[in-house]
Amino acid sequence: MRRRRAFWFWVFVGPFAAGLALFTYVPLLWSVGLSFFDAHNTVTPTDFVGLDNYTEMLKDSAFTGSLRTFLVFTAFIVPVTFALSLALALMVNRVRRAQAFFRSVFFLPAACSYVVAALIWKMSIFNGVRFGLANTLLGWFGTDPVAWLSTTRPPWYWLVIVTVRLWLQAGFYMILFLAGLQRIDPVLYEAAAVDGARPGWTVLRHITLPQLRATSVAVLLLLVINAFQAFDEFYNLLSDARGYPPYARPPLVYLYYTALGQGQNLGLGSAGAVILALIIAIVTVGQARWLKLGRSEEE
Repeated sequence: MRRRRAFWFWVFVGPFAAGLALFTYVPLLWSVGLSFFDAHNTVTPTDFVGLDNYTEMLKDSAFTGSLRTFLVFTAFIVPVTFALSLALALMVNRVRRAQAFFRSVFFLPAACSYVVAALIWKMSIFNGVRFGLANTLLGWFGTDPVAWLSTTRPPWYWLVIVTVRLWLQAGFYMILFLAGLQRIDPVLYEAAAVDGARPGWTVLRHITLPQLRATSVAVLLLLVINAFQAFDEFYNLLSDARGYPPYARPPLVYLYYTALGQGQNLGLGSAGAVILALIIAIVTVGQARWLKLGRSEEE
């Protein structure tokens, strides 16, 4: 019986484990190895340079600028997504009829491709000519068309980038919050009503939000990690036949052009990828410790 269970275990898990190792762990380790070599236009370099790639990357103003872009993007997208997804979850949780319908409607954008959504935002909604939906609405009020993706003062491109990411991911985090809300014991709300607590902000602050603490921490961690990994919407919104503009360039877009651009410096790009991975790990662990992830309320 044990052999039979082990056999069927590897039948189902084996292909997935092999694919994970071949397409994830092997490239990851190979990238770490490349970061210590001078790897121009090759994935099998021989010229060992030690930490030179890391030193050059940390001194590169374009790379540090991409990290600042990430900080700006995170400052926008994390709190807005958190608040919107929580608000949607609270509203859907109060619905007594057709709750499954509203849950599906709000979650549906999460199944959409980032590339497709970015192109819709770029070509139809925030088109730089007067035929875009946003400029058409502005025209009704007598306002001139706005070049949303090329105007840097004020930086209207942030509106486009943040709204497309918000539309794509708010429904997913709404589902997480909704699951947390449905696990709250109704007795707590009944006891609060008996004690005279007013429904609304008081109940939300003293009952709902504390009971959602674990879910809120998980959502914040996922939001920050996903912000670090932003690529598709930036690249498809801002790049064109002339290339990518110098502004709003997140780390992954910069590393893409470093490793696969004209120079194809795979060693330098790999070093940047390792630095970015370390930053994500440090920020995630620090955020988890600060928010006391995994600790009980007594601790």
